[in-house]
Formats: sequence, C-alpha cells, structure tokens
Amino acid sequence: MDILVLVGRILFALPFLAFGANHLLKTPYMAGYAESKGLPAAKATTILSGVLLVVGGLSVLLGVWADLGLLLLLVFLIPTTLVMHAFWRESTPDGRQAEMTQFLKNVGLTGAALALLAFVSFTGDELGLTVTGPLFSMD
Repeated sequence: MDILVLVGRILFALPFLAFGANHLLKTPYMAGYAESKGLPAAKATTILSGVLLVVGGLSVLLGVWADLGLLLLLVFLIPTTLVMHAFWRESTPDGRQAEMTQFLKNVGLTGAALALLAFVSFTGDELGLTVTGPLFSMD
C-alpha cells in the first residue's frame, strides 16, 4: 500500500511542479496571459502562484507536511479555476472549449487534492514513505 500511495503522490505532484516551473521560468509569458484575463499585478501574482505550485508540489511529492502542501495547491487551484478559466466569458466556441477543458481539469485536480488531503490527514503518521507526518490533525 505504501508504494501505491507514493506512486500516486508522485503522479499527482508532477503536473504542479511542471506548472510551477512554467510560472517561474516563463514569467513574462505567463504574466501576459494573466493580464489578458484582467488579473491585477499579473507578474507578482504569476511569481507567487509559481512558488505555491512548487512548494505545494514538493511537499506532496516528498511527504513533508503533505497536508500543508495540498492546502497550498488548493489555494492556487480554486481562484485560478474561477478567474483564469472562466469559460462562460469566452466569446468564441474554440476559446470556450479550451477554457472549459482547463476548468474541468482544475476541478478534477481540486477534487483529488481534497480527497488526498482527507486521506493524508486521517492516516496521520501511519502513512508510510513520507519524511514527516501531517502538520494538521483531523481527529
């Protein structure tokens, strides 16, 4: 079971680490996209979201306070899903479809993060192959 959970954590964390690297290594491009969506302070927000993604992803991947890492990813996912991928605001069918795909991907990742948060929190120190147990207790 420990190996299965570790593989799941790795697979779950990898996209967030890639997204975070994109935010931090391609900040001008990502900030331009954020600005086109009407986000104020787009460059600072892009950098902050990149840090959230990398720190949260590494936390889950390594099992260092994975519950805190999952909360950080949720802090990224929820507003990003609603603000950056508001498919209902798109005027073209192609734009609407592209944003709906991203919106639904984020909804799925949000659900997975919530389920994993509950799993990590309730399993506590019994979850193997982690560096630390959870920071928070759901008892």
